[in-house]
Amino acid sequence: MWEHSRHDGPDGLCGRGPLLSGVLSLSLSQLTSPDNVHPPPLRPAQSAITTVTRSPDLRGQTVLVLHAHPDDEAIFTGITLSRLAEAGARTVLVVATAGELGQSRLPLRPGETIPERRVAELERAAGLLGVSRLVLLGRRDSGLPGWSDGQHARALMAADPLRLARHVAEIADDEGAGTLVHDDEHGIYGHPDHRAAFRIGATAAELVGATGYRVTVDREHLHITARDQHLVHGAARAAAVPFGRVTAEIGLAVSGSPGHLGRKRAAMISHSSQIAPEDVPDAGFASAYGIEWYRRSGEPGLLDELGNVHLLAGAPA
Repeated sequence: MWEHSRHDGPDGLCGRGPLLSGVLSLSLSQLTSPDNVHPPPLRPAQSAITTVTRSPDLRGQTVLVLHAHPDDEAIFTGITLSRLAEAGARTVLVVATAGELGQSRLPLRPGETIPERRVAELERAAGLLGVSRLVLLGRRDSGLPGWSDGQHARALMAADPLRLARHVAEIADDEGAGTLVHDDEHGIYGHPDHRAAFRIGATAAELVGATGYRVTVDREHLHITARDQHLVHGAARAAAVPFGRVTAEIGLAVSGSPGHLGRKRAAMISHSSQIAPEDVPDAGFASAYGIEWYRRSGEPGLLDELGNVHLLAGAPA
């Protein structure tokens, strides 16, 4: 079910000391004391957002979702992946790196490495979200803007984006995926690997003629409903960059039922080396994580079939 796609030699870990990566790059305040490595029993998160405007039949359809690091899939597209799978679509999750620069908040087992731990967590999260196929591209975490890690020979940001886009396009073509999901051109919050995921994903979508959905967050919405409660807030502060987009720039917002939110939270917590249950408490979880935002490129695709709870949906142009 899961596969590792590597085109380079084995990676060595960076020796620059404890670092965090991905959207969790870096809220040291979130590195709490070690907790149980297993997520708590699955249960619906408390939610005021229960609007699911459509329950489509997507059997026979395939969506490819590209992310930079383990945990991005749960944080930014967990509801979407869960709903697509529930609707019968085949979901192919492609993750570019193993989050090598992420420090574990939990002790590693003897001989275990950070990439091994994070890939195992990713596999658990993918299972919770109903992912049909998981592909690891085998590139290396690049670290935050300005870090020398971005110059590593296997760093994602240093890779040839066209080469990787062709590989992702081959996966999409083999799977018959007419919809590709990837980060937006801002990289959601400016992380170099997220920007690389945009270049790779947008090019792959163009190569196969697929509808592209660019992942972002609505910073105005979060400012009102969940100020400083989303993991992206701490990540953007650590990188000293802005994040997301204003409401008027976003065309599609996907929400889910309490059950979908429960699966999303369980998937996030399955990344237990990075996220503690108290980092994403039930109270307020729906306000911070109950909507996932996209900008579409091309004709309407499968994500539009899930319905649109965007504030401006249907408003005159």
